[in-house]
Amino acid sequence: MLNFTIGPVMSDNRVLEIASVSTPYFRTPEFSSLMKENEKLMLEFLNAPVSSRCVFLTASGTGGMESAVMNVLNDEDKVVVINGGSFGQRFVDLCKLHKLNYTEIKLNFGESLKPEHLSNIDDSYTAFVVNMHETSSGVLYDMEMISEFCKTNNIFLLVDAISAFIADKIDMEKLNAGVVITGSQKALAVQPGVVVMALSPQALSRIEKNREQCLYLSLKEALINGERGQTPFTPAVTTLLQIHQRLTDISLNGGIEQEQKLIEKRANFIREKLKGFPFEIVAETPSNAVTAYYTDNNAAEIVKTMKDEYNIWICPNGGEHAKDVFRIGHIGNITQEDNETLINAFIEMKSRGLI
Repeated sequence: MLNFTIGPVMSDNRVLEIASVSTPYFRTPEFSSLMKENEKLMLEFLNAPVSSRCVFLTASGTGGMESAVMNVLNDEDKVVVINGGSFGQRFVDLCKLHKLNYTEIKLNFGESLKPEHLSNIDDSYTAFVVNMHETSSGVLYDMEMISEFCKTNNIFLLVDAISAFIADKIDMEKLNAGVVITGSQKALAVQPGVVVMALSPQALSRIEKNREQCLYLSLKEALINGERGQTPFTPAVTTLLQIHQRLTDISLNGGIEQEQKLIEKRANFIREKLKGFPFEIVAETPSNAVTAYYTDNNAAEIVKTMKDEYNIWICPNGGEHAKDVFRIGHIGNITQEDNETLINAFIEMKSRGLI
């Protein structure tokens, strides 16, 4: 089946070849060398500040979010949390669970964050937590505006770029971002199971000072083991090998900027071709990674028909928008031919009166 969801996504043949063989033993110099290359390339692609580190946890993206909340923030922080959908709500839930002092800025579904939303936030706050791309609505927040606000008020910036990394531009140095999180199953386009966390020197200092609150998601342990190119516990070895292949291929094929252009081109093609359909883009400022569409209360039927009759997965929405929103992902190993197949399926469904 063609997969236009937002993750897991389709992988290319070089990644699939790695997945097709038995997982090798990993406590070896060879694996350590590969992991150090993974760290180097991730920091390079993010333009991380000098002396930054990158760790790889065997977990979903939510594991990385929780690890950041537990290891980087503490009960002395006063935290701003942007909540524009399911994943913003997840950060709210994590801050509440771990008893942090937080203020939630609640946005409407698909709404962009604007300066007036921050009017009651001052320099008494110490941390700012945001999903750069709210995947449930497709909205991409203005990270330059957020960054300038945090710089002006001396606020530590923690960024979930789980679905934004590679698809949308993120410059860790320019943004003065302390933490950037991403996941293996999004635009990295490999199997699920690994969350990647880039940590600035400021974040490393916070981690060092904070008391340990966990074992498996401990960033102190991950950093110590990362110095030798290893992980404290058995990792998702095959996924890490796939990440290495993917990062290497991106580097050899023009770098991350070229990959971003390809994803942007895919997104623009779909959006242009669907302009004549009875759909409305949800996000005021959409990400390149995915387009969420409002439709007339038949979103679930559209998703089901695509799957059952056209062998195409597009992405359903959950919760209160399960009936009126579907999403089309633009990341992964999607070709122009794949995009045209999807559009032709929409055209045929429309001619049949299904849209």
